[in-house]
Amino acid sequence: MQAYILGIDIGTGSTKAVAVSLTGEPLGTVSNHYPINSPEPGYSEQDPLLIWDAFIKCLAGITLKLGSPPQAVSLSSAMHSIIPVDESGEALLPMITWADARSENIAQALRKTEHGASLYHNCGTAIHAMSPLNKLLWLRSNRSGIFEAAHKFISIKEFIWFRLFGVFEVDYSIASATGLFDIVKKEWNEEAITLTGITLSKLSAPVNTTYYRTDTRPEVVALTGINADTPFVIGASDGACANLGSHTTGPDVAALTIGTSGAVRITSPKPVYNYEAMIFNYLLDEQTYVCGGAVNNGGIAVNWLLKNFLKKDNLTAADYDALFKEIATVPAGSNGLIFLPYLYGERAPLWDTKTSGTFFNIKPAHTRSHFLRAGLEGICFALNDVLKTLEDASGDIRQVNISGGFTSSAVWTQILADITGKKLAVLQSEDSSALGAIYLAARVLFPESYNALTKVEQQDFIEPNTINHEVYGRMFPVFKKLYGDLKDSMHLVDGWE
Repeated sequence: MQAYILGIDIGTGSTKAVAVSLTGEPLGTVSNHYPINSPEPGYSEQDPLLIWDAFIKCLAGITLKLGSPPQAVSLSSAMHSIIPVDESGEALLPMITWADARSENIAQALRKTEHGASLYHNCGTAIHAMSPLNKLLWLRSNRSGIFEAAHKFISIKEFIWFRLFGVFEVDYSIASATGLFDIVKKEWNEEAITLTGITLSKLSAPVNTTYYRTDTRPEVVALTGINADTPFVIGASDGACANLGSHTTGPDVAALTIGTSGAVRITSPKPVYNYEAMIFNYLLDEQTYVCGGAVNNGGIAVNWLLKNFLKKDNLTAADYDALFKEIATVPAGSNGLIFLPYLYGERAPLWDTKTSGTFFNIKPAHTRSHFLRAGLEGICFALNDVLKTLEDASGDIRQVNISGGFTSSAVWTQILADITGKKLAVLQSEDSSALGAIYLAARVLFPESYNALTKVEQQDFIEPNTINHEVYGRMFPVFKKLYGDLKDSMHLVDGWE
């Protein structure tokens, strides 16, 4: 059996293990899913033990599937989660996920203060409800008993790391997404610690993303079939790993992903700041920052279009094919119809949970097909808004590496190319976070194999259509202006049923 590295991506809805040989050959994948709970409006919680079980099943499953244990394991993980735990690492409350909005009012108030601006500049994380900083402030006010009793406040990756090794350690990348970590000094930020009312002892020890251990607990070895001295590389966050895994580390290349939500990211040797747009700055390693912005409305907005315009409740691949076939009949710009895709509020660059979806400039000639195409165009306009914000702060972007399920649609990817005016490189995408974790492991453990492992054999490119780009160039300023024009009205009707 070929020697291989195992990358495990601990996501919001599932954990996925990806095995790749030392020469870059994909060998197999295993995934396990778990639920997200919402006991109250705005709450988003998970049982960390279910995620641990999924992690173990992935590790054991790939070992069984391939007939031998990995040479190394490396971790990627979703960001912004927080779990209060006791000294034995047992959760005192369900894990609060990145999507939890209960600290929204706290974040909005903090953002208007000098503290907010200072914390953003030093810690690189948007002042938003997703940030563990604001989750801690909420816990202190609303769960004071748990807040005081907690031995540590940790992320899901730290929870799993503790169960593997019995130590509380956190990689620079996950730490840099907490709002509590100085991304330049690479240490916990004193201002943030003081604001939350915790002490340094309540947080894990920060380590670089290539840090590894070889002292796995015996009970884990027995459950999984791995070797006791298998190196586990702590790895980075899913977004940072995705940039590395999608070969997006150059100065003029961006990574753009669309899944349920969407994101645009670049890498930079220094942080890229914009307080109004809240560009995030997360560490990939000691020398590299992943900078960008995430939007709320990606595939989830497309699903809304399908369910409400095509009356599809249980969506299939054929439904998506029908959507793309129908919108291909409509010219670029949808005859002037513009869609603000903010159905589920918006993160970058607006950071407004009270915004809403809007169709503008509806005319009698507009048909269902126009509304469907305008819907996809609106999603791409929103991502272009983030892309332009990044360019303004960091310099011109020549190429955009795209990934996610949307890359299988020639119509959607061409719309994105035409709106952005950028050459798009289509990458094998779904596993980019797990692959990035694998590349981090190869850097430190198998440097002689790194070039072969990370070699790009083939890329497909999509060039923008010049005429369509001119059409979208006239529409984009109107798209941007509409939010400012409608913001007050959106806020007035927020909560109306």
